[in-house]
This record gives sequence, C-alpha cells and structure tokens, in this order.
Amino acid sequence: MQTIAQTPVPQMSITWPLLPDDFILPDDPVENTDQPLLAAALRQPLMAFPELCEDALIVSNFALCAAIDDRTICKAPDWMYVRPVQPWQSTQPRRSYTPHTEGTVPQVVMEFLSATYGEEYSVEFSESVGKWFFYERVIQVPRYVIFRPNTGRVEVYALESERYRIQTPDEFGHYWIPGLDLFLGVWEGTHDGRTGYWLRWWDGQGNILLWSEEQVEQERQRAEQERQRAEQERQRAQSAEELLEQERVRSQSLLARLREMGIEPEQL
Repeated sequence: MQTIAQTPVPQMSITWPLLPDDFILPDDPVENTDQPLLAAALRQPLMAFPELCEDALIVSNFALCAAIDDRTICKAPDWMYVRPVQPWQSTQPRRSYTPHTEGTVPQVVMEFLSATYGEEYSVEFSESVGKWFFYERVIQVPRYVIFRPNTGRVEVYALESERYRIQTPDEFGHYWIPGLDLFLGVWEGTHDGRTGYWLRWWDGQGNILLWSEEQVEQERQRAEQERQRAEQERQRAQSAEELLEQERVRSQSLLARLREMGIEPEQL
C-alpha cells in the first residue's frame, strides 16, 4: 500500500474563481496512447444511462481549478466525473471547471500511471502543488483512484476526516463509488484494439456495464437465439403436420381395406 506522509499544512485561503480567459493552461502531452483509450472506456458505457449523464461533466485531461492564497492552481486528472454541473452558457469551448462556482465537487478523479509516476502521490504545496495534496486538501474529492494499466493494480482512496484512506475491495475485487452508485473494478481483455487491463463499471446487482460493441454482440446473440427458437418451433410445427398427414394416410388405408372386405365403415 502506498503510504503518504501527512505533513502539517499552514492556514491557506482557498477560493473558487473562474479561470481567467487569458490564463495559459499547461500543454502537457498525454504520456502514452493507453490513457485516452482507458478514459473513453470508462465514459462510453455511462452514456446509456441518462440519469448519470444529465447535468454531468465527464472528462479526461481537463483542468480542475481552484485558487490557493490568490494563486490559480489547475490540475488535469486523467478522468473525472462531476454531477451536477451548471449549464455552460458561453459559445466558446469549455476548458476548465471550478467547483462550488460552476457546480459541485467531483465525485471521483482518476490517474493512470505509466512505468514512472510524478505528482500523483505528491503532497507538495509550498512551491508546486502535488495532485494528491490538491485533490485531498484543496478540492476534497471524495474518491481518488490510481490505476496502473501495465499491472492491473488499482488503489481507491476515500476522503475520511479530510484525509485519504485506502479502501478494501469487496469479495469480487470491486469498489463502491458514491455519486455514481456503481462499482469500479479491473477487467482484463481486448477492447478498441488494446489488450490488457481496464477499469470498468458494475451496477449494484453485479452486472457489468457493457461497451457498445458488447451490446451489439449481445443483441446479435439474442437475435440468433430468437432465430433458433423460431426455427425449432417451425420444425415442431412441421413435424406435427407430418404426423397428422401420416395419421390421415393411415386412416384412409384402413377405410379402404375395410371396404375391400365388404364392410362399410359408416355401419360400424
């Protein structure tokens, strides 16, 4: 388990101003090609549930902002879910999110680690501000997820008494994420041309939320099962007709034999 030293923090003034239009956001490149795929794979299945998407901000590598002692600080989680968020009124693309001013605090933020990591565990706050410190002490995000795609290791931290505590998964290896009311867990397989470990969602009944191609495959299998059932019904009906025809032929043959014997069936 990752241990984070809890250093004393001086009194800070935290405010929630909108990001100035002239603020230059850092143009950090995405570390590797896995990160956009992992983020999209988390977002895609949620789109089938309007109750999770209405008034929500579901973004990756997107500026999360606050001001510490009048110094604007922005961090870009690899994945973030916020709901509810005030409607975006500007004609310009949204490029940042400030809690309390534009909506609530994010329910969850996630970081996807490559072979090396930087400030995901950093509690630095005097010069540069580490992500751990920012999410825990400044924004106070209820759930912080750190995922290592290369190994499939996931750490879920919950904000308890204003400090992050690592969570223990349930018997299925899943973690409950309040606000989405879904379980988060690790799945291994192939999706979107990538084979490896993925973060995925499960509902409260333990059903995995399907990706679109899985939904298509599920519908294909359901249609194939319906086709097979219809074919079996057709074959059963055909067999029943054949049996009736056999009975009719047998009856006619019997009647003919009786008449050959001089016996009229109607007299029997």
